[in-house]
Amino acid sequence: MQAAKLPITAGWQWILDGWALYRRQPLPMTMWALMTAILINLSYILLIIGQAMLIIITPILTFITLSACRRIARDEAMSMGLWLEPLRGRPDIRSGLLKLGVVYFIFCLVAALLATLPYTQHIANAIDADGQIDPANFATAIRAPLITFGILYILVSALFWHAPALIGWHRIKMTQAMFYSMVACWRNKLPFLAYGSSWAALFIGLQMLGGILVQAGFSPAGAHLAMTPLNLIMAAVLYCSFYPAYVRVFGANHPSDDAAPMPPSGPA
Repeated sequence: MQAAKLPITAGWQWILDGWALYRRQPLPMTMWALMTAILINLSYILLIIGQAMLIIITPILTFITLSACRRIARDEAMSMGLWLEPLRGRPDIRSGLLKLGVVYFIFCLVAALLATLPYTQHIANAIDADGQIDPANFATAIRAPLITFGILYILVSALFWHAPALIGWHRIKMTQAMFYSMVACWRNKLPFLAYGSSWAALFIGLQMLGGILVQAGFSPAGAHLAMTPLNLIMAAVLYCSFYPAYVRVFGANHPSDDAAPMPPSGPA
């Protein structure tokens, strides 16, 4: 499959298209963002097992999100009973996405080990003989592992970013889907840089707004409550932007009933 090569401005356009998509049916996508947030919080409660399971089902969640966005792009109503429709009666897609999730988990685990093992002694030095952690030393000790993992995770993400759609819609083998995803991300590294940087700036700005509310007299709990709707909307728009990012790269070159191109987004 030939991936389109887009200009750097495409990264911001994906966000604008995601916003336009969200505005068509904001309620179902906001509820999906809420359900996803609940799953993430549950994974923290269940610790290692929960987080491992969340990583494994991430390709399935991504494919469900993309399928919902495709329906919305076609001006089809998105109801509760339709969220799992892309997986019903399609064991090949379910098994393919689960296998992708297992491989994704293995890659993330390997990346975490590669990022952490060279610095284990530095991390251990931040813990005294009584098992107490020195916050300042610990923050310094984990800085390099976090930066290393971030770099490795970008490489891992490139392999898996488009893979759920390629497996679910184009019935491509997992290894091929990962290869095509990596090539597509490399060909569009500048748009993805703009896309990632823009989202980082938006989320940082949202957190700064929460800090402003606290400084204005809100309690931390009150500020968190006030920010929750905005956080959900931001997450929903983020999920909506996955679809135009896929369609602009692959859909226009390989149009099909399963990957309809995005219509014009109109005014932002």
